[in-house]
Amino acid sequence: MSKEKEKFYITTAIAYTSRKPHIGNAYDIVLADMIARYKRMRGFDVYFMTGSDEHGQKIEELANASGVTPKEYVDNVSGEIRKVWDGLNTSYDKFIRTTDTYHEEAVKHIFKKLYEQGDIYKGTYEGKYCVPCESFFTESQLVDGKCPDCGREVVDAKEEAYFLRLSKYQDKLIKYYEDNPDFISPASRKNEMINNFIKPGLADLCVSRSSFKWGIPVDFDDKHVIYVWIDALSNYITGIGYDTENPSELYKKLWPCDLHVIGKDIVRFHTIYWPIILMALGEPLPKHVLGHPWVLFGEDKMSKSKGNVIYSDDLTRHFGIDAVRYYLLSQIPFTQDGSITYESLINVFNTDLANTLGNLVNRSIAMTNKYFGGKVTAPKTVNELDKELICEAKTTIEKYYKSMDSYHNADSVNTIMNLAKRCNKYIDETTPWLLAKDENGKERLNDVLFNLLNCIRLLAVMLYPVIPESSDKIMAQLGTDIRELDFTAQKEFSVNEATPLFARIDAEKVLAEIAAEKQIEESEDNIVTLPEITIDEFAKIDLKTAKVKDCEAVKKAKKLLKLTLSDKSGKDRTVVSGIAEYYTPKDLIGKTVIVVSNLKPAKLCGTTSEGMILAADTKDGIKVIFADGIDEGSKVR
Repeated sequence: MSKEKEKFYITTAIAYTSRKPHIGNAYDIVLADMIARYKRMRGFDVYFMTGSDEHGQKIEELANASGVTPKEYVDNVSGEIRKVWDGLNTSYDKFIRTTDTYHEEAVKHIFKKLYEQGDIYKGTYEGKYCVPCESFFTESQLVDGKCPDCGREVVDAKEEAYFLRLSKYQDKLIKYYEDNPDFISPASRKNEMINNFIKPGLADLCVSRSSFKWGIPVDFDDKHVIYVWIDALSNYITGIGYDTENPSELYKKLWPCDLHVIGKDIVRFHTIYWPIILMALGEPLPKHVLGHPWVLFGEDKMSKSKGNVIYSDDLTRHFGIDAVRYYLLSQIPFTQDGSITYESLINVFNTDLANTLGNLVNRSIAMTNKYFGGKVTAPKTVNELDKELICEAKTTIEKYYKSMDSYHNADSVNTIMNLAKRCNKYIDETTPWLLAKDENGKERLNDVLFNLLNCIRLLAVMLYPVIPESSDKIMAQLGTDIRELDFTAQKEFSVNEATPLFARIDAEKVLAEIAAEKQIEESEDNIVTLPEITIDEFAKIDLKTAKVKDCEAVKKAKKLLKLTLSDKSGKDRTVVSGIAEYYTPKDLIGKTVIVVSNLKPAKLCGTTSEGMILAADTKDGIKVIFADGIDEGSKVR
């Protein structure tokens, strides 16, 4: 009878549906995915849940500004979030939305139970309120008069509200910390919670609002909606079937959660508010909360207003999914904020993936095919160089387990890559190309190549949680499916064709393409209010009609089309336009457009653009302004 697998329930913080997530927001899901894949590899029965947080005043305001209902707004953004998560090859088992009917009903029952047992009471709140963070603060908690979490302006707010008695559970929470020293990591986060929030005394928590309507209503007081922290935090139990009266079998199997993966900015909510909600419900507390650092752009927090936001779909388009995953999981330290720029990603890609790993795999498999027709067997003898390599491999496996079990992802990747570097050094030490020239060196050459292939197999297995697609490609080239982290598990190799895994990136070329795309996006941004101009200034713009003779997509630039235009000037004009998301070439060929014909030429993704065509921003996207029926070359006034 087979032994039942040990369960491992892991969650991410659910993403707020105010806007499409940037690469910093996506670190949560990539880190959690690495852990989930590793745990599955170790034989755990993993359940991995993520989702979207969809209620609140900010959503209501954004929906009103967009002229849609809040539900229509969150449907769109939640879809974007899921697209981003899927685009990073994440292996979640469930995606919960806080607008899911079962979640809303369960949250109503949770709120009612806590109210009926006296843990929630009605009062009045007066204080400073941050709309983006949906949080109240006292004057003393503000930093320079602004929100201590996001640094934005706060507003005075006073309204009737329901409160959760945090103070009632303060001593019980401290005892839980003492009894479970590994509850919060890194340890610095725990010290911050105790010293900054718990020791000064916990104020009771506002858990309802009456100044907006987009939320789960309090079913016994319809003037109020349930405030974000009971609504959003409860997803970790409602998503697996919790209900106050009749919890599901899945809930009984999975709860308590083994690991919440969250950003450091919401540790307070997950290690103070959430445990107290669970204590009040009489439910077990999560075993571990991992508060990871932020991913910064250079040295700054990403912000749309600063123009330094990077999106994962742009990164994966230029560099590939595994390159983005590798960067995030290898370059973000355990306790300190990490940084990403296009330049740093290219440098890490070329150094680690193309040079160290890709080159090792390619030349080892190519030599096996060249010298042995693709087949080598386990060595009969082991010399000192072999012993050093094998010892390094075994030590690497031990360090790998230790760092992965403690969620030190960057340390783990660094350990793996050190073995890859050692393998490259082993090639230099053993000089297989010289052994191949000596008939007496044939047996030694077999042993060298086997040791290399076996180490590459171990590298592929250890890298699977980090770069799963590339790991699978390496295993396919090795011609093996043995995924045991044991040097003795493989007895022979029959390799397949050596195919390059990571082509070196031409930094100058790719950075120019990215800059061109950014220029297009900025030129299409209709949010900026432009200054007034005079009639004389407008007269300097030469607008003409032109016929689209030809049109094609610009390679490696998903938003760009290259148009060839005729305006009767005797010379065709090339214009690059960022309309590929809305038009195909066949939509445009033969059409008459309006072109700014005296615009200074600019190079976009390797193509010189000699103008700009006129288009309008509409609620349905960009619409080109056509002038069909008007002779080409006509001046537009």
